[in-house]
Amino acid sequence: MFNNSTQKRCWLFQNEEILENMRTEANKKFQTKVLACGKLSPVALLEPQEEEVLRKYYEKRLLEFCSAFKPIMPKSVVGTASMYFKRFFLNNSVVEYHPRTIMLTSVYLACKVDEFNVSSSQFVANLWESPAGQEKALEQILEYELLLIQQLNFHLIVHNPFRPFEGFLIDLKARCSVVENPEALRKTADEFLSRATTTDAGLLFTPSQIAIAAIHFSASRAGINLDSYLTECLMLKDNNECLSKLVEVIRCIKTLVKKYEPPKPEEVNLLKQKLEHIHSLDLGIVTSLKKRKGYEEDGTISKKSKVEEEEWSDDDLADAIFMYLSLQQIRSYECKEN
Repeated sequence: MFNNSTQKRCWLFQNEEILENMRTEANKKFQTKVLACGKLSPVALLEPQEEEVLRKYYEKRLLEFCSAFKPIMPKSVVGTASMYFKRFFLNNSVVEYHPRTIMLTSVYLACKVDEFNVSSSQFVANLWESPAGQEKALEQILEYELLLIQQLNFHLIVHNPFRPFEGFLIDLKARCSVVENPEALRKTADEFLSRATTTDAGLLFTPSQIAIAAIHFSASRAGINLDSYLTECLMLKDNNECLSKLVEVIRCIKTLVKKYEPPKPEEVNLLKQKLEHIHSLDLGIVTSLKKRKGYEEDGTISKKSKVEEEEWSDDDLADAIFMYLSLQQIRSYECKEN
């Protein structure tokens, strides 16, 4: 359940300022490493606001890739992939790890975790690449998969707003006479949830809060007042404090979605050129990917990891076991396909 999840315990933050500070720290940390090698000037690197533009661009690309994916990808997989991408770049710079590779690896891992069984060949077939390009992309995805898992602290279960959204619709049908046809709210609410995915809403609010905000937004657009539902059906009539907090949360989520600005194409193109130039250089500061992933020289898994000093809860253990079983299942599926 969400209340006992690693998502609530480790990946929900108090405000946007905390997220901004984390991303700025990741940027500055890698800048310091690069400048120490003396091969680049500060002007050649990306500032935090420039990294933000590229993150937004590749988040948009992630959603477009998932939308065009064949077979049709479940919404839960899309939401999970998006959260993996956002969580990864809270503590890492796009200058150090190319966001396109992390984007594809996030989607690939989300397919496994959410049991959307597609083979690796099926997955890369969705890329607009030559066979050689698809093979290279798959190699990169497999190389970065463990790194991504480690950077997520092995917290792989993501609770998305889609399930509570369906629950609210069912509840509206059963107990809210104000809304004659709750299904009429679905289209606008779905669009709201899609836009919310491009924001940091999932790092700031619970899935149920995002879901009720989507319902409330759609109802408002349709000229329906849901105050009676909030007070009567959700039993907040006699709890003014909780009601006030919920109303404020809904307002904050709506504002967050409304103020989102997609990156400008001309700015993206300039920053992509800058990023590609940096990634093409041998800066002499990047250790081998195997070492980054936790491998030793002899090819065995390193015992050291980012979470070695953390005490694992039952939920952490469940995440790890779930991931192991999912990997075994997908590998079995791929063997049958081949």
